[in-house]
Amino acid sequence: MDWFRAAYDATFLVGDQQIYWREVVGNLFGLASALGGLRRKVWAWPVGIVGNIVLFTVFMGSWFGETGRADMLGQAARQIMFIAVSVYGWYRWRQTQRVGGVGTVAVHPVWASWRARVGLVTGMLAGTLLLTPLFRALGSYEPVWADAWIFVGSVLATYGMAKGWVEFWLIWVAVDLVGVPLLFSAGYWATALMYVIYGAFTLVGFVTWWRISRREAVAAGRVSPATA
Repeated sequence: MDWFRAAYDATFLVGDQQIYWREVVGNLFGLASALGGLRRKVWAWPVGIVGNIVLFTVFMGSWFGETGRADMLGQAARQIMFIAVSVYGWYRWRQTQRVGGVGTVAVHPVWASWRARVGLVTGMLAGTLLLTPLFRALGSYEPVWADAWIFVGSVLATYGMAKGWVEFWLIWVAVDLVGVPLLFSAGYWATALMYVIYGAFTLVGFVTWWRISRREAVAAGRVSPATA
């Protein structure tokens, strides 16, 4: 198993920062999953799960013998929650595709109801407030509220993607705005840079799903072309 340990511990330097290849690989799987989500492909979910498993080992490095970087409990915990929510999303998208038949897209983007939007905002704020003291007690990286914000937002965004809500892309934007400075300060440079890419990508995804939802609503006769 020496080859496995060597691959596991493999690093490279960016300036004076030592980056684990695992961190890069895990984020590339995440980016591939986001691309699959943009294209409404079922394979986005299992690809994302692989990335979640890899990134868990990155953010809980002390469990696997790493030293020199702080564990980020929110980041690690969200990988576990990603897997749970992704299984739900995988099942839901496969069901949609089966009903539509071969060649059918796996999800039809729609706007969330106002009740759902209020639930998302409330969940984001309340979840952050509730988890901050818990993460702090467990020794997560400061500012702990930011780690909690990223965790809660990531779970809600993944759930919104599973439901096919256009707004889920905007939740990712809110996560990225907090996540980039936090990850840079904690020394997770590869993930922070990937978050910058995600930020631009999520804006493209939002516009793309918005247009798809409008086009499908017109085709289904739910709205007129003039008001779409």
